[in-house]
Amino acid sequence: MSKLKIQTTWYEELFPEGIYIPSSTMLSGPGGSGKPLIGNFMAAEWLKQGGSVIFMSLQYPDHSFIIESLKTITKLNIEDFTANTIFIELDATLDGMEKMKDRHFKANVVLPDIWDAALEQACTNLPNNGPGILIFASALNLLLFSPTYGDQILQKIKSTIRDESGRSYLFSVSTSAKGKQIATLESIVDNLMMVRMDSETNSIFLQAIRMKEVPFLEKEIEMPISKKDIKLLKEIADKSRKRVIPLVSKL
Repeated sequence: MSKLKIQTTWYEELFPEGIYIPSSTMLSGPGGSGKPLIGNFMAAEWLKQGGSVIFMSLQYPDHSFIIESLKTITKLNIEDFTANTIFIELDATLDGMEKMKDRHFKANVVLPDIWDAALEQACTNLPNNGPGILIFASALNLLLFSPTYGDQILQKIKSTIRDESGRSYLFSVSTSAKGKQIATLESIVDNLMMVRMDSETNSIFLQAIRMKEVPFLEKEIEMPISKKDIKLLKEIADKSRKRVIPLVSKL
């Protein structure tokens, strides 16, 4: 059994033996609670330990924001890991997907077939070393707003979570909408963590609910992320989310 350990005080407190890999992890909680920011810590450590990461952050305007977010939150310079990273940007106006250029490409992953094709294009262009390949997809609930493809893409995400390819998955989802569908995803992932934000203090809190084959602390803990950074990143994500939902809702 292989495990990923992250060299931060809060991570070691929550998961003294690390997280089992390969596995599927879900960060779940209300919209705007900072779930992708917590995921950044895992993605950064994954790269530092020689693994590869596919970033599919559906609520952000483009991949440059992910790069800045990683640098702000984890101090990781993604330019040091160019060969081990690929960015997939959601473009709900496309009929399919673009070819990869400079380690990123746009794809309409609302369409189930394109979801598969985009992940395959990314995975085949990454080394499978260290802890392997991690697919880090945030704001997955945005895909469920499609009246035509919402149910199909939900089933596709479920099959992805259950796959036995040896890849690991880190998903963040909002419970503020499509709660019934999100609950079905929560029920099948290996690792489930709940995230919330205190609106008065802008503090982010994390609690592990279920973990695969490793001990964990069940107590909720506050994340060491500055209030200034949280506020700035939240504002950008909120604006992008309002742009994405109307486009997806037309499909």
